Amino acid sequence: MDPRAAGRLARSLETLHALGYFAPDVEAELVATGLKRGRMTYFASRSAPMGRVGAGPVAAAFFVFSPSLVARFLPEAWESAGPEEVTAARYRGVSAAWHRLLGADLLASGEVAEAADLAREAAQGCTVAGRPLYAAHADLAWPSEPHLVLFHALTLLREHRGDGHVAALLSHGLTGLEALVTHTATGRGFTVPAAQATRGWSPEAWDAAVAGLTERGVMTSDGELTDDGVALRRSVERATDEMAAAPWAGLGEQGATRLGELGKPLVMRALAAGAFPDGVFA
Repeated sequence: MDPRAAGRLARSLETLHALGYFAPDVEAELVATGLKRGRMTYFASRSAPMGRVGAGPVAAAFFVFSPSLVARFLPEAWESAGPEEVTAARYRGVSAAWHRLLGADLLASGEVAEAADLAREAAQGCTVAGRPLYAAHADLAWPSEPHLVLFHALTLLREHRGDGHVAALLSHGLTGLEALVTHTATGRGFTVPAAQATRGWSPEAWDAAVAGLTERGVMTSDGELTDDGVALRRSVERATDEMAAAPWAGLGEQGATRLGELGKPLVMRALAAGAFPDGVFA
């Protein structure tokens, strides 16, 4: 399967994974373990499969977040709830969110079971080398319910792709902050204020990154990508697609196409049901 087509498919299905970061059902389960509402639930739930780790490894793996922001919540979170408890709560919350957004009848359907089987087959083509977040999640036991098998498989595929994306960014000479700055400049992601606020970067650090990228010819002084900057971002995405292609090649074009067909109505229904806050895209 063409890596670019596989990349488009992967990104389209990521919605079903990403909604768990915004669903009140998930936050409620995580808060019930003792975690604080807000960002602590995000950092703890996503990193929990890595074990009782501190801010350093999480900032390294998450990459685009300010290390100082991560340090506000980890390792403090583990004083309230252990990683295994947090992971179990996350999956309970995701199950509740999927039931609320998609409906019990749909989740019990043959289509969801088929999608789960296909996604699991694709996920088995992932590799652990150099992919810490994927490897940690891959060590978790597979759920038994088909909709959670589908969620788990899509999570594995997303973290596998994300780990590869970090490698691609590093190989192109971008720091985490520079990766975020150039991504917002493409016009396909956050606004600058939202990116600064949610990823924990000060305006001063942001401006310094823009200045450095300007000196390198990647950006203009007013924050736009130069032609070289556009080419760099395209090269990053191409490298990401190539490093993430193995699971989809293993599934085969027919299987991948079928998974896309099965996943699309689930994504559309979740979006129509308000899976994301206004102004937020998966």
